[in-house]
Amino acid sequence: MKILYFVVPMLISLILEFPLKAIARKLGLYAKENERTVHHGQIPRVGGIAIYIAFIIGVLLFVKDSRTVRAFVIGGTIIFAEGLLDDIFDVSPLFKIVFQFAAASVLVFVGNMNLRELRLPFNLIFNVNIIGYIITYLWIIGITNAVNLLDGLDGLAGGFCVITLITISLISTTYNMYNVYMISMVLAGSTMGFLFHNFHPASIFMGDCGAQFLGFMIAAISLYGYKSATFITLAIPIILLFVPIFDTFSAIIRRKVNHQPISSPDKKHFHHILMNNLSLGQTGATITIYIITAIFGITAYIYINNTTLGLLILLLLVMIFEIFIEYTGMISTSYRPILNLLDKIAKKHYRAEDETKSDE
Repeated sequence: MKILYFVVPMLISLILEFPLKAIARKLGLYAKENERTVHHGQIPRVGGIAIYIAFIIGVLLFVKDSRTVRAFVIGGTIIFAEGLLDDIFDVSPLFKIVFQFAAASVLVFVGNMNLRELRLPFNLIFNVNIIGYIITYLWIIGITNAVNLLDGLDGLAGGFCVITLITISLISTTYNMYNVYMISMVLAGSTMGFLFHNFHPASIFMGDCGAQFLGFMIAAISLYGYKSATFITLAIPIILLFVPIFDTFSAIIRRKVNHQPISSPDKKHFHHILMNNLSLGQTGATITIYIITAIFGITAYIYINNTTLGLLILLLLVMIFEIFIEYTGMISTSYRPILNLLDKIAKKHYRAEDETKSDE
């Protein structure tokens, strides 16, 4: 029964979180508070251990062994170990990058998952050769960190990943990609079990060991789909992962504009804006991002069946996000190119109306 791919890992993760909380409290493994965090009090931060264990057990039970699957497990284990070390010891950014590069290398050279060609909308195909390796590494490391940055509110990163993984699994069944389906459902179930403990008010956080592991695995699954079938053009994973990609690029640009280090924390992330500037609160901001993620998932489905319509919807959504950035000052209060253009058009229109009335 296919439902077991989801339910068994979910129950394993759900149950494991209880002893994990007790162990984390005994060892003092609590989430630290900084400029980016919104939680208060002592909350354990190693919930990702249960996600990882449940996933490994689920893979052993349900997923057919292959060189690619082994690359998933080995690379994911490297990322998980790096995240866990960071949760315990607060390692340096350089340490993280080295481990992330090593994990990505396992996918590329053991799993043979480097991009040799780019398949773009309307059947445009480009051979990229050596550039494909660069794109592959940037994709894996970029998505790994993007999902980690999204882990800023109770239930946010976990719920986003569950929605994204279920969407990927449903798309994969359309193209008979059963390994993609099984891996996605096992990981979605593993994350769902954790989410019962993490939704607001959270009693445990996934930590870097969970967030980076999930980001890495989603990047790997999207590459697996891209490599295995034409249904995943470059547009599909970008559409599904638009929220963390958008948030990460905005953060990089914002910190560059404000002459801050890229790794410096702040409260200008997308979820912070929803929670504070729009007064949605933690639960409201989290559910809003769930809905937005689902909308992008639906857009991906539409794109598969009608490329032109899917791209038009995507362009509309991107325009809405651009206006949101400018309106909320997410990058800078002086960054308003579209709003300034709309303001000029509106003033010109009203001026023309006033002149017409005066002529009458």
